[in-house]
Amino acid sequence: MTAAATPPAVHARAPGKINVFMKVGSLLDDGYHDVATAYQAISLYEEVFARDADDFSVRFRGPIDTAGLATDGSNLAIRAARLLARTTDYRGGVALDIEKHVPIAGGMGGGSADAAATLVACDHLWGTRLGRDELQSLAAELGADVPFALMGGTAVGTGRGDRLSPALAQGTFHWVLALADSGLSTPEVYAELDRHRERHASDIAPAPEQPAVEVEVLQALRAGDAHQLAEYLYNDLQAPALHLQPELAQTLEQGELQGALAGIVSGSGPTVAFLAADADAALELQVALSASQLTVLRATGPVHGARVVSG
Repeated sequence: MTAAATPPAVHARAPGKINVFMKVGSLLDDGYHDVATAYQAISLYEEVFARDADDFSVRFRGPIDTAGLATDGSNLAIRAARLLARTTDYRGGVALDIEKHVPIAGGMGGGSADAAATLVACDHLWGTRLGRDELQSLAAELGADVPFALMGGTAVGTGRGDRLSPALAQGTFHWVLALADSGLSTPEVYAELDRHRERHASDIAPAPEQPAVEVEVLQALRAGDAHQLAEYLYNDLQAPALHLQPELAQTLEQGELQGALAGIVSGSGPTVAFLAADADAALELQVALSASQLTVLRATGPVHGARVVSG
């Protein structure tokens, strides 16, 4: 399934994400949890450059320390390329160069963005011409956050987070991201959530079997109202992330003292996302947190999902 002429190199990009709301259901028999989350794609991108090759390989560069990332067949981007090749009977390979800007193990879906951009880049490079729906199906095989990195924008995710429904969002939301010095393992955070619930079983409501995103969150997004959204930012994984990295509590307190409307641990953490009232407030918050020796970035959302930039 190859076109007569395919480009020698393709540049695609996919965004990181923030979970502005996340409810986690009870532990299931298969060891997983159903979730209900409101995703927003933000202007922090993974850049993937794909070139024809006989085999599959990946290299990393960019401002993020990638020394600990796997570059063998376990890497999610290589798994994405191999899956597309198998699905379309493509017989060649690809050399991937990935410029990383999304924190690793930071709860912002950087690896998922790599996979989504790789699917789009290789589909274009190889001329396999799968439709968007088919690419979404492949993305769902790769991981819970990969379909959203492909879709982008704002969406509600249910099931493992991969069953997506687009959500209306007006205007632009301004975020300041405080990056941690070390990452958190998603399975470890979920395991800590289960322990947290067991420890406090007499004090907290039981986990829902079928979690849902609160309607007020969707109303705030639809209205483009940052002040309203700030009241409803919520993440069931925040408490276990704070238990595993207690210093995150100080980061949250600092951001809110410096003028953030609200702060939240994104996904399984440890990145803390602060919502600002507007662009000027976000800049002031970035400057103040930087002066406190925190590593911070500004971003806006929502933005488009994975797409080809050139090639």
